[in-house]
Amino acid sequence: MRATIHVSAAVVVSDDARTLVVRKRGARVFQQPGGKPDPGEDALAAVVREVAEETGIVAAPGDFVPLGRFTDAAANEPGHEVVADAFLLRVGPAEATASGEIEELRWLTEDDVPDTPLANLSRNHLIRFAWR
Repeated sequence: MRATIHVSAAVVVSDDARTLVVRKRGARVFQQPGGKPDPGEDALAAVVREVAEETGIVAAPGDFVPLGRFTDAAANEPGHEVVADAFLLRVGPAEATASGEIEELRWLTEDDVPDTPLANLSRNHLIRFAWR
């Protein structure tokens, strides 16, 4: 059995139908903003904090819509699986800034997805929620 990593992740969608993905320092693939909850922190509190830390987008907990829990092979930890509590966050004219452990961020259209290197969890489960 593979080791499990629990995270919270946000599918951030701008009002012009683009979705935000981030690439962590040292990673080769992009994924939704998010990360591991701190001790005692629930999934919603973690995603609110992580989105603000990684992108500078500050949103209230009530702005996040739960999407469910998804599991796939971890992108940056070989031999691990990631279990993500995922949320949808719609934002207006979006401005984001890569900060903390984020080396690069991109706003993607649906047409950009096939040519963008994405983590398994993003490609197989989360990215589709941006255009529903």
